[in-house]
Amino acid sequence: MTRLDTLLSPALAERFQAGWTALRRPVQVGLAAGLLTALVTLTLPNQYKSEARLLPADARSGGGLGAAAAAAAAVGVSIPGQESADAAYVDILKSRSLREALLQTRFTFQVRTWYFGAEQARQQTLYEYLGKKNLDRAVKALNERISITRDLKTKLLTVAVETESPQLSQQVAQRLVRLLDEFVVSKAQTRGGAKAAFSAKRLAEAREEMAEAEGAFRAYLEGNRNYLMSPDPAVRLKGLRLDSELKLRTQIVTTLAIAREQALLEEKNDMPILNVLDAGNLPIEKNGPGRSIFVAMVAIAGMIVGLAANDPGRIRRLIAFDS
Repeated sequence: MTRLDTLLSPALAERFQAGWTALRRPVQVGLAAGLLTALVTLTLPNQYKSEARLLPADARSGGGLGAAAAAAAAVGVSIPGQESADAAYVDILKSRSLREALLQTRFTFQVRTWYFGAEQARQQTLYEYLGKKNLDRAVKALNERISITRDLKTKLLTVAVETESPQLSQQVAQRLVRLLDEFVVSKAQTRGGAKAAFSAKRLAEAREEMAEAEGAFRAYLEGNRNYLMSPDPAVRLKGLRLDSELKLRTQIVTTLAIAREQALLEEKNDMPILNVLDAGNLPIEKNGPGRSIFVAMVAIAGMIVGLAANDPGRIRRLIAFDS
């Protein structure tokens, strides 16, 4: 008499024994499938995610929005309605030019090729790390590793980068933020910037005209030092006209110089402000793969397959809800 027979009645023990006999093979299949999956998942490297958070701040005059929109237009991105600067920043971050610049950046990091593998020190470009045949495939692979989310209420942008190396994920996230900042500053064309450029050009022209007026008046004074005391009305009139022309040119130069300084201040005020809340953390815990979930799912699937193979009629009855 077995121990099970001593605990249960003979009928219940027999029924339990029959049930275990029917389930033993499916359980064995499920456990074997789960064990095999666990071994396979150990060959997969860990994935580490680094996140950077940005908060675009529009200038009071709206210049920041215009600058962001202009910068987005520089890469062929149109912003319907131009509702906010953060929408422009999302499109800039997704632009081809920034992704190519990111791929050509060289990084220094350490990586494991599988779960129990030793860390390998590498210094290579992101393009070399991805190991793609051409730039198009590399950009596509990079897009799968970078995600950008935008909070419509707070306008907060979250840039997430996921790779097999914690250092690489952090460096790529930080580099992407720097590329965005450099691109916006260099490509943004604001009203203040346009006014400053025009004022500087006009000021240079006005100074040349003032120099010509000074030269003409100086040449006249060399032969007519006391033109105001001259009895000839034509001499006095010409001298007064040249003097007035010089004063006018001097006043124009002074006005344009003030206008240029004001335009430069307006250009700085219009420049978009990018508040970096998190520059990109160094991840410690892995973000994937979920090995335990994979193993559990495969084990359950293996049990179901084993049960179906052991008693196909039972599976058909369960699907048909037939008692």
